Amino acid sequence: MYRHILVPLENSDADETILGHIKQLARLMGARLLLVHVADGWVARNFDQLQLAESEEMKQDRAYLETRTRELTKEGFACDAVLALGEPSDEIIKLARERNADLIAMTTHGHRLISDILYGATADKVRHAVDVPVLLVKVKS
Repeated sequence: MYRHILVPLENSDADETILGHIKQLARLMGARLLLVHVADGWVARNFDQLQLAESEEMKQDRAYLETRTRELTKEGFACDAVLALGEPSDEIIKLARERNADLIAMTTHGHRLISDILYGATADKVRHAVDVPVLLVKVKS
């Protein structure tokens, strides 16, 4: 049923929440995991256009993805990682299509109206734009 699961990571404690849920499903389905982190700082958003040097944020995010990939691989998961640059929702949607993900599993923080407007509601944008199931797991406060 699910063979390619895209898992956006935030490089925060919230990642434990989604990985704790998705590892069991991935193991059961024999699914490959695609870990994605979207660097969205100024340098990341203008990296290609202005031919900038990689920022410290981007270096840290890349190292984080490499560490997570190694951990999951040691646990027996087939796992790839992508450090995307730009608007998180747009990059997640694009990668889901390009990599033929058949499930997107991500956390949500449960913001309400004003916070969603201010913080972008990434999960909401993603779930409305893709044609595959989106598993949303609320991070415990």
